[in-house]
Amino acid sequence: MSISAQWIFPVEALHHTPSVATSDYTIGKELYDRARGVEFLFRLGSSLGLPSSAMFTAATWFHRFFMRFSMEDYHRQDIAAACIFLATKTEECGRKLRDVARVFQSKITGVDVTHIPSESLEVEKQQTTILLAEEVLLEALCFDFVTTSPHSVLVDLFDAGQTSTKVQDYAWSIAHDSYRTPLCILFPPRIIAAACFVLAQRAADGPHSLSLDARISVSPPAASLPTPPSHKPASPDASRFTVEYFGFNEADLQQVADALSILVDFYSVQDLQHSAYIAPLASIQPPAHGWRSKLYEPFSLLLPSHPTTTNNGQTPESSQGTTPALTPSRGSATKRESKTPEVPARRVDLS
Repeated sequence: MSISAQWIFPVEALHHTPSVATSDYTIGKELYDRARGVEFLFRLGSSLGLPSSAMFTAATWFHRFFMRFSMEDYHRQDIAAACIFLATKTEECGRKLRDVARVFQSKITGVDVTHIPSESLEVEKQQTTILLAEEVLLEALCFDFVTTSPHSVLVDLFDAGQTSTKVQDYAWSIAHDSYRTPLCILFPPRIIAAACFVLAQRAADGPHSLSLDARISVSPPAASLPTPPSHKPASPDASRFTVEYFGFNEADLQQVADALSILVDFYSVQDLQHSAYIAPLASIQPPAHGWRSKLYEPFSLLLPSHPTTTNNGQTPESSQGTTPALTPSRGSATKRESKTPEVPARRVDLS
């Protein structure tokens, strides 16, 4: 099923989201909080044992929601929980509202889920929070639940060519990370899949391999030269496999370049001390003709200065560092005037 045109926005629209237009949010701060919100959503879905497809659907709705409502008005964790609950219904992986609320309560308080009674007052309040957030989510989505993941396109791409396991693993992981960026509301799935695959090839081939520009050029550098009659045509260039497979035109390739620029920008602001495996991605030069306006600010500069504590006064430790895109941050959740009920317990910012 194709995605409605109403859900594909120009990159410039990120400068005019409700959060940026109606509050003191910068685009860098909003993208940082979107990444944290999706990370929280993934953690919530994983704890509920949901399939990846349901979490990708929920993450897409999360990004769509905040193109119509401000992060000042609705907390990212509440909307993430509502997206997960709705996805359990549309993706046929049903979970009881009480179970979702119980895990949600566990995540925002840092209390092990086994220590949270199903019949507790806190769980009851979180059920109400999720249902109220779901009402606004349905309004924002216009009851249009159709999404398509770039992963499904990547599967076809893998099957069509002799791709190394290393490239496939890289591409699959980058496609996961793409949901921590707003790519799913900026480009069609095949553009995102192509960008993930090309970036994966570049990372796997090493720092001295062909640039991203060369991999997504309209034609190979020597394509215009005649082939001598006595010579056989050169073998297909694996670095241009994606371009050949999709038959991209110049407009498509410009979109791929823009998507690559955003992905490289995203990786460049990560805390590499805690995410060493993304260093090869962060050091890659973006396409020269890609989106040139830098969208992201270093995440280390956006981390809240004072960590939130739980009710017993203890700050929960993260075993994986503080990079919000790939690991949990430990700062306090953003305070907002919520249209959903306040939770008495302090939030632990595990996103």
